[in-house]
Amino acid sequence: MSLFGKAVVAIWNDITAEGRANFIEWHNREHIPERVAIPGFHRGRRYLAEAGAPEYFTLYEAHNTGVLVGDAYLERLNSPTPWTKESTAHFRNTLRGVCSTIYSKGTGEGGFMLTLRFDADSARAPALRTFLLDQALPPLNDLTGISGVHLCIADQAASGLETAERKGRSVDVPNWIVMIEGSWRDEVEQAADRLLASDLASRGTLGQPVRGLYRLEFSRIDPAPFARDT
Repeated sequence: MSLFGKAVVAIWNDITAEGRANFIEWHNREHIPERVAIPGFHRGRRYLAEAGAPEYFTLYEAHNTGVLVGDAYLERLNSPTPWTKESTAHFRNTLRGVCSTIYSKGTGEGGFMLTLRFDADSARAPALRTFLLDQALPPLNDLTGISGVHLCIADQAASGLETAERKGRSVDVPNWIVMIEGSWRDEVEQAADRLLASDLASRGTLGQPVRGLYRLEFSRIDPAPFARDT
């Protein structure tokens, strides 16, 4: 099993102390269920930081990037509920990327997710991509405790669309994202260490990748395929 579909929305955010309890309830009871009910959305997951920042990481998996700029999704983004407006008013340090899934291999969902965010030199991006796909990422799948390894690259135009939901909020867009998930914290971190030891800067990354380790708090899968069993 790998990521569901060929596209993701990846979101990192901090939350104010006074808004945290409401954020969790809103995310669990309204927001993630609302999102995965949109046709073409397959799964939504929220993680809490064990190390690094921002404090929360949310991952939505979709059929393709067309879903993420399609009418059904944009209608929700442009018609936020009162609870959504209340909750997102407490967001801080938000990053959001609408991304194509370039590489995704694995056996299932992991309890820990490590994210690496970085930019790439445009001239060397093709070579960096080839290195990651052919040499660096595949061996990580065979490491003990690793259940998935993924590379996603943001569509800057799709990520930057202005909608009612993000109006008035500063939202940065990540570029390249590597995600490593697994059963155990140490093994996930060791897999990331192995990747970073390959000296990605010499292969085209710009600056040091921003690293965050997250623990799964909540997951919901699109219920449509199972509706016939209820």
